[in-house]
Amino acid sequence: MADDLILASGSEIRQNLLRNANVPFRIEKPRIDEEMVKASLLAEDAKPRDIADTLAEMKALKISEKFPDALVIGCDQVLDFNGLSLSKPSSKQDACTQLQQLRGERHMLLSAAVICQAGKPIWRHIGQVRLRMRDFSDDFLDGYLDRNWPEIGYCVGGYKLEEEGVRLFSRVDGDYFTVLGLPLLELLSYLTLRGELQQ
Repeated sequence: MADDLILASGSEIRQNLLRNANVPFRIEKPRIDEEMVKASLLAEDAKPRDIADTLAEMKALKISEKFPDALVIGCDQVLDFNGLSLSKPSSKQDACTQLQQLRGERHMLLSAAVICQAGKPIWRHIGQVRLRMRDFSDDFLDGYLDRNWPEIGYCVGGYKLEEEGVRLFSRVDGDYFTVLGLPLLELLSYLTLRGELQQ
């Protein structure tokens, strides 16, 4: 790669997606109070799509200011449930409440990625996936939470589609990588067109 590529994220899933795609990068975690920024955006009636995009850009900009020559990828994921933005569950009970809300209903996952260089955004994409949860039983939900907490506390919506969380769903329409929190195909396409990855 002609330029240094930095992932401004502590997410192991995003790191693994890039590693598995054989993309050379390094990690720099931005220090941003995401919940405060999100609360401020919600107070302004920002849409879930705008929240994801703003947070992704803020993360990339924060690191880009320190490493201006690098290409810095910032990412964020927001769950849009009928216009409401759901956050990562803060407790097992919170995860239970969220999953009860989503049960039998449709929601959307929005995964934003922004690339910054020299303190300016140069590329952005927001992937979206529509998901429908099945009408699972309370007994299944209790067992699911017992088996998967606290790991699902790091996941918006309280599930990992790549693990047992897939059993919560009856339908998923969209890109699998976007569900995992990174619009990988679009990102790789941009880096290839730019000449950072082999054509």
